[in-house]
Amino acid sequence: MIDSYKHRGLRRSLVNKLKGKGIDDAIVLEALGRVPRHFFFSPEFLGHAYQDKAFPIGEGQTISQPYTVAFQTMLLQIKKGDKVLEIGTGSGYQCCILMELGADVYTIEYNKSLFQKAKSFLIKMGYNAQFFMGDGSKGLKTFSPYDAILVTAGAPTVPKSLIEQLKPGGRLVIPVGNDKSQKMIRIEKTMDGKFTKEEFANFSFVPLVGEFGWKSSK
Repeated sequence: MIDSYKHRGLRRSLVNKLKGKGIDDAIVLEALGRVPRHFFFSPEFLGHAYQDKAFPIGEGQTISQPYTVAFQTMLLQIKKGDKVLEIGTGSGYQCCILMELGADVYTIEYNKSLFQKAKSFLIKMGYNAQFFMGDGSKGLKTFSPYDAILVTAGAPTVPKSLIEQLKPGGRLVIPVGNDKSQKMIRIEKTMDGKFTKEEFANFSFVPLVGEFGWKSSK
């Protein structure tokens, strides 16, 4: 795995493009600038690595668009040492960004093939998250509560199980809508146990599968 001067330059260009699209969190941008996105691409597709677009990774899944990764990460407001649950490991790229921010990441993936590939690859890269295979729509109660929960797939509704697994002051960022378009939502659990909800722009994610995802809702 080679991260050349050219690759680093392409990352800087990508970061500048994200700035131009309104991503203004310097810490998040620095994290994106440190993770070699081209490591997640087959050699024949390296030309796509630093374009601001999603790209197929097999199993009907994609590596998310850098803007989407940056936007969701920015909404999470991660602080160093935060315990973060990521639902949908996918390629593992978003997990790397969270770890670059100093988060203690627990990541869960529904698809066995993607789980095995991402776990092996991220460990090889030196990103030692806690990896789990299972139904992320139910969260990961064993290790709760979390400072932040990030869902990287489109959900039909906000699973109550995820809200319950937040610490007071914790944030849940999740795209909610139909199987074509979802509204990005941030839910914060207040210190007295109540909740606030904010809605942001529309995005398009692959469907969240599991008991509280699209698999059970159809």
